[in-house]
Amino acid sequence: MKKLLIIISILWVSVACTSQADKQNKAITKSINEFAIIIHGGAGTILKKNMSAEKEAAYKEKLTEAIKTGYEILKNGGTSTAAVMKTIQVMEESPLFNAGKGAVFTHDETNELDASFMDGKTLNAGAVAGVKDVKSPIELAIKVMTDSDHVMLSGDGASTFAKEKGLEIVDPSYFFTENRFKTLQRIKHKQQTALDHDAKKVAFYDADIKNAKFGTVGCVALDKNGNIAAGTSTGGMTNKRWGRIGDAPIIGSGTYANNKTCGVSSTGWGEYFIRSQVAYDISAQMEYQQKTLKDATQNVIQEKLTKLGGTGGVVALDKNGHMSFEFNTAGMYRASMDDKGNLVVKIYKE
Repeated sequence: MKKLLIIISILWVSVACTSQADKQNKAITKSINEFAIIIHGGAGTILKKNMSAEKEAAYKEKLTEAIKTGYEILKNGGTSTAAVMKTIQVMEESPLFNAGKGAVFTHDETNELDASFMDGKTLNAGAVAGVKDVKSPIELAIKVMTDSDHVMLSGDGASTFAKEKGLEIVDPSYFFTENRFKTLQRIKHKQQTALDHDAKKVAFYDADIKNAKFGTVGCVALDKNGNIAAGTSTGGMTNKRWGRIGDAPIIGSGTYANNKTCGVSSTGWGEYFIRSQVAYDISAQMEYQQKTLKDATQNVIQEKLTKLGGTGGVVALDKNGHMSFEFNTAGMYRASMDDKGNLVVKIYKE
């Protein structure tokens, strides 16, 4: 009888502790935002000493315009898909960012655009790479997801698909900006000078990459129905050759969304983000290791990516409305808004 009482007592204590732990876990995971949105406009060597007051103001103004566009959609009950697309389109149409209108130039002095999108509810996704005449790559990526049996289309095929679906096509000259073109010429001159000095140097002069600004744009949104969506759009890397494709159009590297965990959009040295599967890794750590969004993003960017030698960052948003900016560079153009309308716009590491 005494043994039975002891066993019952142990079971009672165990149940009580479990119940208390469940309550604590529920408190920890309780939603803090009914809806929310977070964006980036690229990361890299972004230093205040190199930024004029006028240019800083221009970036902050455009980031604010972009995120408020998506916020209003979410506030009025719109979908996370619509919020992500419209927000990114504001940045695609600005020459300030390396996406759409402000895309950087390839070695052959053309513009090749990449984008991807993922729906956290269905885990469906769409992506495009090497597009040269579609005004909004993010819209095309979403159209690939909704109107085709594929996940990724590239080059001329992606352009043909866009035309068939009635998307806006522009002359490639639309993407020309003097500033981006001059940047390419400086890099090519520096590369040629290095080659002339030492013929044994590799053809791709990458010494500037670690000190570059990765102007990719991205957005993650959580709508009132609890659905997460994430999207990324970019012009790639200045002076890229041979049809190079970075992480932006790669699901799991540049973009990932899952209603069970979070949504992520990346920006940085794409080769490392591909090798690390940065966006998916954050979600996986949350799902399988029960990590918080902050712990997962910090581990992936500050430890795993950094140890590998990669530079850049992510913006991420989890199913409960928690948000995270994480980057290992000097700065990242970024902004966020919660369901109360609180706006955060930052550029430098703080």
